[in-house]
Amino acid sequence: MDRSPTRREVITAAAVLGIGLSGFFDGILLHQVLQWHHLLSLVPGETFRSIEAQILADGLFHVLMYLVTATGLYLLWRVRRHFAEGVGWRTVIGGALVGFGLWNVIDVGFFHWTLGIHRIRVDVPDPMTYDLAWLAILGGVPLAIGWLLLRKEGTSDGVGAGGSAVTLALLALLAAPLASLPPPNSRTAIVLFASGGTPVRAFEAALAANSPVVWMSADGRMMAVRTGGAGSAAELYRTGATLVTRSPAVAGCVAALRT
Repeated sequence: MDRSPTRREVITAAAVLGIGLSGFFDGILLHQVLQWHHLLSLVPGETFRSIEAQILADGLFHVLMYLVTATGLYLLWRVRRHFAEGVGWRTVIGGALVGFGLWNVIDVGFFHWTLGIHRIRVDVPDPMTYDLAWLAILGGVPLAIGWLLLRKEGTSDGVGAGGSAVTLALLALLAAPLASLPPPNSRTAIVLFASGGTPVRAFEAALAANSPVVWMSADGRMMAVRTGGAGSAAELYRTGATLVTRSPAVAGCVAALRT
C-alpha cells in the first residue's frame, strides 16, 4: 500500500528547488549581468584563461542548476497529495528559502574559501568583504526567514530542517577569518606584529630572522613566513613579533580579533 508522503519530504523537495533557483540567481546576476566573476575565474593554468573556457564552465554550471531545479519540481509533484493534508504555503516557501540560503553557504564556504576557484568579486582589493556581505544577505537572511516560516507551522520537522541550515551558515561565518589566511604547514608560521609599525619594518624584521615572507596582510601587521624551527621563531620575537604560531585555530582567532 502506498504510504502518504511526510511533511519532511515536502520540505526536502522545496529545499532542492530553492538550491536550483539560488544557483540560477548566482550565475545570472554575478556571471552575466554584473560580470563580477566566472565559475573558474581563479583556477590557475592557461587552459582556463580563455573567455571561451570560462563561458563554457558557466554554461555547464547552469545546466547543473537546471537539473537541480527540475529535480526539485519533480519531487514537489510527487508529494503534491500532501498539500491537501494540512501542508500550507509556509512549508513550501520556507523550505525553498532554506535551500536558497543553503546554496550560498555552500558556494561561499566551499567553492570560494576551500577550493578557491572564484570569489563574489575578483577584481577588488578586499574580496572577503563581498563574500561576507553575500553570505549574510543571501545566505543568512533567507535561512532565517525560511526557518521562521517552517517554525510557524508548529512541527519539529520544520524547526530541525531550518535550524540545521542556519547552523551551517553560522559555521561558515566563523570560518571566514581562516579563509583569509594561507594554509599553514609544518614550515609555515603566522606572525603578528604590534600596531604602530609599517609593512616595510615588518618585512625587514622577517628578513632579519631569515624567515622568507610568503604572504602579508595589507596593513603589514600579519604575515606568513617560512621558518627553520624554534630558532627562527625566537628571532622573530626578538625583531618585534608579538605572536608566532603554526596553529590554524590560533591564526584564525588572531585574524578574527584583527577584524
